[in-house]
Amino acid sequence: MPVITALEVQKRNKERANVYLDGEYSFSLALMEAAKLHKGQTLTDDEITRLKDEDLVGRAVESAARFLGHRPRSIAEVKRNLTGKDFDPGVIEAALARLTALGYLDDMAFARYWIESRTQFKPLGETALRFELRQKGVDEDTIEAALEPVDDQSGAYRAAAPLLKRMRGSDRRTARQKLSTSLARRGFRFGDIRPALDRLFEETDEHDPGFFAADGETDDLNEYD
Repeated sequence: MPVITALEVQKRNKERANVYLDGEYSFSLALMEAAKLHKGQTLTDDEITRLKDEDLVGRAVESAARFLGHRPRSIAEVKRNLTGKDFDPGVIEAALARLTALGYLDDMAFARYWIESRTQFKPLGETALRFELRQKGVDEDTIEAALEPVDDQSGAYRAAAPLLKRMRGSDRRTARQKLSTSLARRGFRFGDIRPALDRLFEETDEHDPGFFAADGETDDLNEYD
């Protein structure tokens, strides 16, 4: 059986070590894994294969962790990223299982994060949110559960409010038409758009009576998204 004749920390990567068997370089391992070995130790072919396979999984996990460092990701997004880096399917599945067990991958948590982020920065309707989450590879049951607390009427109101501020001088009919079109493009349904705009217009009339122009006196306004 091959004998470990040297364990050397790599010069360019202090987190990895080279393993030499019978005087020749054989493979490298993460430093923590290499620390479990010792000079003079014999390794069977099965043990060598297991060490190499485990190291590949570890590399895939590290690569995924860097990808996750930018923002939360769905399981499907991480899988696509690792596939693009030419990891074998078996290694990818093992890495995904490890990341899930460690709590780094959770599609329900991801879906809630995505919805909350959209709600805060660019409110979208349920239809648009559902489409985006599908694009991220989240399954239908998870999407349904994550969307359950979403209030589209409130979201439509929040989305319309800043748009209306830029429409001073428009008559009510023109403003309503433009806002309805914009909200529909964001995935809001008419049943939620109408009461949201009713509320917004009533509040505008109450707090800023001169905001709207009389019908026929409106300026030419651009569409809003």
